[in-house]
Amino acid sequence: MTTAPVARTTPVPVPAQSTYQTRVADYWNAEENPVNLELGRIDDLYHHHYGIGAADRSVLDEPDPALRRDRITAELHRLEHAQAELLASRLGPLSPADRVFDAGCGRGGGSVVAHLRYGCHADGVTISAKQADFANEQAHARGIDDKVRYHHRNMLDTGFETGAYAASWNNESTMYVELDLLFAEHARLLRRGGRCVVITGCYNDTYGQASREVSLINAHYICDIHPRSEYFKAMARNRLVPVHVEDLTEATIPYWELRKEAGHLVTGIEDTFLDAYRNGSFQYLLIAADRV
Repeated sequence: MTTAPVARTTPVPVPAQSTYQTRVADYWNAEENPVNLELGRIDDLYHHHYGIGAADRSVLDEPDPALRRDRITAELHRLEHAQAELLASRLGPLSPADRVFDAGCGRGGGSVVAHLRYGCHADGVTISAKQADFANEQAHARGIDDKVRYHHRNMLDTGFETGAYAASWNNESTMYVELDLLFAEHARLLRRGGRCVVITGCYNDTYGQASREVSLINAHYICDIHPRSEYFKAMARNRLVPVHVEDLTEATIPYWELRKEAGHLVTGIEDTFLDAYRNGSFQYLLIAADRV
């Protein structure tokens, strides 16, 4: 089954958004964090999320300082790319004629990964004009801008055609929005049987209220981490039925342990993430759900 091309509305200078979202947009328009930029320069795949899998810690034993720095950067990028590939692998059977929606696309790496895997059309949305421009430049440089496009829009109200997408996802961007509004837009955009995939950090309801570490992460990223249970409740309210749930908490710890030792990339939040994962108050979760 294929989908019709998406009707694009006339762009507006600023997406409709709340005051809080405007603050988030301002943050990302000003952001020049090496942990995002240096990793992406390796292969021009810019991700804004964390990594999974066993880390090659031998990179820390490299005696040459410059080479050690390069090897650590490359290893962290390998881990974050593995996370992007895992998400893409859960999008379902897609064809080059299908369209996918990347909600909160950042600098665009996830859409490129999906396109390279399936040959599909991709629309990425970000409330950061700077990110959208950067991502479109990258797609043009790759020669895929006829199939991969990025838009300065609000992922809660995209203006795209109802039922036009075979798959959609959020990769570590759900903590910036209200889940009911987000999943309502995913459900509207997806065709029946379309797949929505989320990878996110969430706080563990069985721990109790959000921990001190979760509160520190919220303050660091100007976000609001949701409880694990709320994802499933909001999905159910919006015709999204989980078909696969995977706890990636243990799988992401090696990334954070290595990043903690990458002096040129640390942001000061590394120990907080590790403490939160280890004390059980915070989880890294993948949820794949079908639109019914």
